[in-house]
Order: sequence, then structure tokens, then C-alpha cells
Amino acid sequence: MSDTPPDRLSVNPDSPYYDADLLERGIGIRFKGVEKTNVEEYCISEKWVRVAAGKTLDRKGNPMTIKLQGDVEAYFRDTAEG
Repeated sequence: MSDTPPDRLSVNPDSPYYDADLLERGIGIRFKGVEKTNVEEYCISEKWVRVAAGKTLDRKGNPMTIKLQGDVEAYFRDTAEG
């Protein structure tokens, strides 16, 4: 497996950017230098993250999200902590 996380990844199984194996491995996200744990989707090259907007759900039962612009850094948790 590669030591570089993908450019774009989503936790939503309906998304074309969903990858269960990578999510199971554990990916950490730093957005503007701050660790984020509520990221639903990210894109490094376009410099944005989608984060959950509280506990609000859309009509399909998915969390409502807000798209935030800024520097995004993704890393694998198992290699960063060890």
C-alpha cells in the first residue's frame, strides 16, 4: 500500500471518492494546521474540506455539510503516530 493518502476521499459510501480500505487504515486530516475529526470529504489539490454542520441531517439521512476553503494535509494515522 502507498504511504501517500489520495488527493480526494469521502466517508460517504455513495460517493465515487469512497474507499473503505483506506478509511479502515485510518486517515488524519489537518485543516489550516488544526486536527479535524469531523471531516466528511476532503480534496488536497483544490484546498477544501466538507465538515458536518452539527447534528443536522438532510432528507436522505446524511449529515449536512459545510465546505471550508484552506490548506489541507492528509496523513495515515498508523504511520504518523508510530
